[in-house]
Amino acid sequence: MNSVMQAAMTDLGQQDEVNALIRLRDRLVSRGVNAELRDNNSALLVQRPEGGLPVWVFVGYGGAYYSWQNAEKRHPTSDPEGAANVLAEYVAR
Repeated sequence: MNSVMQAAMTDLGQQDEVNALIRLRDRLVSRGVNAELRDNNSALLVQRPEGGLPVWVFVGYGGAYYSWQNAEKRHPTSDPEGAANVLAEYVAR
């Protein structure tokens, strides 16, 4: 694969990760959870409803998982609805 094709494939992978974060953000916002894309759309900042430190969510493991809390917590990107449920409960603690 030449360098141009490799760069295009990398960009496609990054766009898939951004789209996964957008899907998660939309589901969190629909639950009343404050979440916004940050750092050039490479991370999702999820605010806790009672204040405190926010939770940073990333897409990792080759785009297969949302991860947070230093990757100790994760959920498949194929299930943004379930990830939103888990994260909403997590930030509410």
